[in-house]
This record gives sequence, structure tokens and C-alpha cells, in this order.
Amino acid sequence: MSPILIKTIQFFLSLSLLIVLHELGHFIPAKLFKTRVEKFYLFFDVKFSLFKKKIGETVYGIGWLPLGGYVKISGMIDESMDTEVMKEEPKPWEFRSKPAWQRLIIMLGGVTVNFILAVIIYIGMAYSYGEEFIPADSLKDGLWVTEKSIGDKLGVQTGDLIVAVDGEKVEKYSALPIEIVNGNTITIERDGRTFDKEIPVDFIATLLDDEDKIRFLSLRRPFVVSEVSEDSENKDAGLLPEDEIIAIGGKEIKYFDEVKPVLEGFKSEKVELTVLRNQNQRVQIPVHISDSATIGIRPGLIGLEKMQEKGLLKIEKIDYSFFESIPAGIDKGINTLSGYVKQMKKIFNPETGAYKGVGGFAAIGGLFPDAWDWPAFWNATAFISIILAFMNILPIPALDGGHVMFLLYEMVTGRKPSDKFLEYAQMTGFFLLIALLLFANGNDLYKWLFK
Repeated sequence: MSPILIKTIQFFLSLSLLIVLHELGHFIPAKLFKTRVEKFYLFFDVKFSLFKKKIGETVYGIGWLPLGGYVKISGMIDESMDTEVMKEEPKPWEFRSKPAWQRLIIMLGGVTVNFILAVIIYIGMAYSYGEEFIPADSLKDGLWVTEKSIGDKLGVQTGDLIVAVDGEKVEKYSALPIEIVNGNTITIERDGRTFDKEIPVDFIATLLDDEDKIRFLSLRRPFVVSEVSEDSENKDAGLLPEDEIIAIGGKEIKYFDEVKPVLEGFKSEKVELTVLRNQNQRVQIPVHISDSATIGIRPGLIGLEKMQEKGLLKIEKIDYSFFESIPAGIDKGINTLSGYVKQMKKIFNPETGAYKGVGGFAAIGGLFPDAWDWPAFWNATAFISIILAFMNILPIPALDGGHVMFLLYEMVTGRKPSDKFLEYAQMTGFFLLIALLLFANGNDLYKWLFK
């Protein structure tokens, strides 16, 4: 099965699950408060449905347009824009007849379910898989800045440790990129001293201008031989796969990032490599350095376990009991939501250029792996659920947050906005959402065509 097809299946499976549960978040309190629900739909049924069946007073169905889903609640101005019924006298079973606090609960149900779902997924993942990570402060000799131009803009160089972002200690190495993107200042440890650097306002735009350089930080790894190129002068020199090069021409090296400057000093010369073979055997191998300061070796990767054995980093593994997984999952959900809110603040600030990274369906689909992987699937689903919760609570008419905003106004002032005002607000919000949808998916198309 092709990777694109696997991604597509995962995307629609995840989206369908999230939409159905979100709409259930509205449906269940509506029914509890004896409010009539006319339709419950997965996807939109513009002109026709792929499937529909009426059970009781509600039509359940699947539409053909996969841009979301909806429940149509009697006596409510929603995306269906069915305003004719609003001209009649309110009926006891209609949304508009219910007390404001009940209407508020109905409208908050969807986002509440989305957040709770994400937390439940994180709890399940913590219990089932535990957590494995590299503590950010365990990197013995700091980080490797793979893209010097990006590192220079940020003020970071190879060998630095980034110990905090915005004054908060960075616990996990894997969290560094997103923490830096969301942050305003970083705390760097270099040569025994610690100092703060301000993250440039347009740093996100710098990363987005060349997405090949977006992973500009990496672990410092030893130089291990994967294979020697067939066209290399050194193909018969005696180098073997998994040999670790620890010296070039008598100059000791510890990491791959130290190799190039040393080779530059031996252009067009014959030198001896010192390699570590089978973990403890030192072997001297004569090689020729090319005019372009290369040996003709394809580098390999040393495993994290072996790096831990060498004392270069630590790997921590946490296994959670069922009861321990509950606070761990809640913390994960809160931290993920907090991180996403920080990202949105950057996007709404034009100076950051973060709006260039806004993506649509292709970007969301890219969250899923090329091969079927349940942990990755559930992790992506939980993250998208957090996104849906946040986006739906924004105070934009046509979204749940828009309805909540008007309900809170009514509860505070004691005055209900007119049906005509709500109708115009719904139309405005709808066109705004269409514009955002076009912008996000236009960004995806632009990246696909030109990057």
C-alpha cells in the first residue's frame, strides 16, 4: 500500500472520529435538556447525502463534503442558515427557548469533548507505552548546529546547551525545536557560562523560508562508517562498516561535526585514520584526502543506546501505572494546548511571519506517518483534537466560540441579540472561515508547487 494512501486512510479515520465525537458533545446535552436535534451529520450534505436514516426525530447521515460535520438543533441559527423557522413563535423544544445556561452548556459540549478525548488518548498512551526521552541537560558536549546560518541568527553554536526557554527549564531534547519556535528568549550554557539571548521576532519566517533547514539542531554523534564509496580512492584501504573514526592524522575527533575542519587541513595528503573497531580495538588505516577535503565515506549513525554507553547522553524511560498515567495524560493535554496557544499568538503577529506556515488538509495529513503506526496515529489524533478544541472556541461567528460569545453577552447584560443580528453574524463568520480555509489550503498548494 502506498504511503500516500496510508496517510489518507489515517487522516479520514482520525477526522471522522473527531467530528463524530465533537458533534456528540453538542448532541448529548441538547437531548438531556429536551432540545430537538433535527440532523446529526458526519461531513456536509450539500445538495445530497451519501447515507441518511431517520431515527426518532433526528436524521443521521454522512455527507459527501469532508470539511467537518454538524448537528442541526431546532430553533438555532447555525451553518444551515435555515431562518424561516425563526419567524415563528418559539416552541418549548427549541434551542432559543432554553435558559441561557443550558444553551451555553450545549455550545461548549463539542470543544469540551475534544479536549477530554485528547487527554484520554494521552492517558492511554502513557499507560500503554510509557515515555522515553533524552533529558536536554544530559547532552555531554552540547548540541550540533547543522545549519550555521540559522544558528548564527539565533545566536547558538555547536557545543552549546539550550537549558531554558523564557526562563522555563527545557526538560526534553525532543521538545527543544517547538519550545524555541514558541519562545521569546533562550538561555544558553557555553564554556561554563550561562547567558540569555533574545529570539529574533522573525525567526519563524527564517525557518519557513527554507524548510530543508528547519531541523537546524541535532545530537552530536560520533563519526561511524556506513560504507566506502565504490569510486573512492580509499575503497581498499581497510575501512569496515561500523568503524568509528576517532583521529585523523593524529588529531583526535569525537564527533562527526568536528571532521570537516580537520580534513580541510589535510587536502590532497595521505594521512592515517585511527578507528575504533568492535568497541575496543584501535586500528590505524592510511587514507588519501581528496582536493575537496573528503575521504569517500558514507557516514552511518550510532544508536542512542551505544551513545548512552559511551556517556554522551542519557535515555530516561518512565513506565506508568494506570493511576500514574492519569495525571501524566492531563499534564500532556494541558502542555499541548498551551504550546498550541503560543503558536497561534505567533501566527496572529504579522512580524513573526508565522502565518506563512499555516496549513490546510495537506499539512494535517502530514502529521500522520507513511506506515501504519498506532502510537503515531493516536498521538496525531490527540493533537488534532486539541487543535479542533482551540479553533472552535475562538470568538468567531459560525464557530462554537461565536455562539458562546453572544450567550455570555446575554447572560451578563440580560439582553439577547436579535435573530437578524445573529443571522448577519453567522454569514460574516461563515465567509471569514471560508477565507481562512482558502488561505490555509492555498499555502499547502504554494509549498507543493514552489518549494
